[in-house]
Amino acid sequence: MLILDVSLNINFELLRADMDGIPVYHSNVNCQTFTAFGTARPYPGAGLVEQGAVVLVPINEPYSKLSIIMDLLLGPFGCPWDREQTHDSLKKYLLEEVYESLDAIDKQDFESLAEELGDLTLQPVFHARLADRDGKFEFNDPLRHICDKLIRRHPHVFSDTVVANANEVLKNWDAIKKQEKLGPTSILSGVPNALPALARAHEISQRAVRAGFEWPNIDGVLDKVREETVELEEAIKNGDPEHIKSEIGDLLFTIVNLARWQKVDAEDALRMMLNRFQTRFESMEAHAPKPLTELTFDEWDDLWNQAKKLTSEA
Repeated sequence: MLILDVSLNINFELLRADMDGIPVYHSNVNCQTFTAFGTARPYPGAGLVEQGAVVLVPINEPYSKLSIIMDLLLGPFGCPWDREQTHDSLKKYLLEEVYESLDAIDKQDFESLAEELGDLTLQPVFHARLADRDGKFEFNDPLRHICDKLIRRHPHVFSDTVVANANEVLKNWDAIKKQEKLGPTSILSGVPNALPALARAHEISQRAVRAGFEWPNIDGVLDKVREETVELEEAIKNGDPEHIKSEIGDLLFTIVNLARWQKVDAEDALRMMLNRFQTRFESMEAHAPKPLTELTFDEWDDLWNQAKKLTSEA
């Protein structure tokens, strides 16, 4: 099986000669390259493509190319591993690609980001192809849904609604989303339980605020942090593990709200702090005069301060 990028700069007479006797398909019959080749047939789907066929794809249509590659991988002559996958088995890869993309963003490594976003794009294409193959929904349905949703939820762009700022945009978004659901729904409906806890806390906090559940000022948030800290100290003194766990949860959620007030994403802040910690700890390992397990507290402290200076994070 061969997938070939084509453009109008190609010598189609020579290409037809090279493909003589080989089944040739084209991904887009509306493209000028389909007419220029002359004898290609419309791409019919992996189930009808002969083994050893050639599929022509316009060079400026990489999404079409990816969708056809995935279709062929899941087809009769495709990849055994791909054909065995399910939506459940692919969940971990979807999550991995999200975090690898976030890591590239944190590092401001845009070459890696371009690659990681490609890996991430594969995942919804894979899921859509699986669903299409199994008759759950058509391959292009997710794109149709998101296009319709974006137009519907941006009436200030695609209709005559007027908004003053981004906060009004979010309030309209929530109101429109609620209208789309059948029956009464909470503004918190739709926050995925599978989100990392800090990210879920941030989203729940933001939605609650848009409904009016908010402190009047930052002093109220700071007071709540101090209150939760005192309650945690009391729970620790009492020694009840479940009470301690509950109070730690309350304190963490309050810290998430404090981060929101400062326009900081708590999940992002913690991830960046962990990156700093890992860099410093690895520096300590590299400069330790003896095994880490043999260091005294003061030696640990000296190494830590040295690592902060070496990593330019005073």
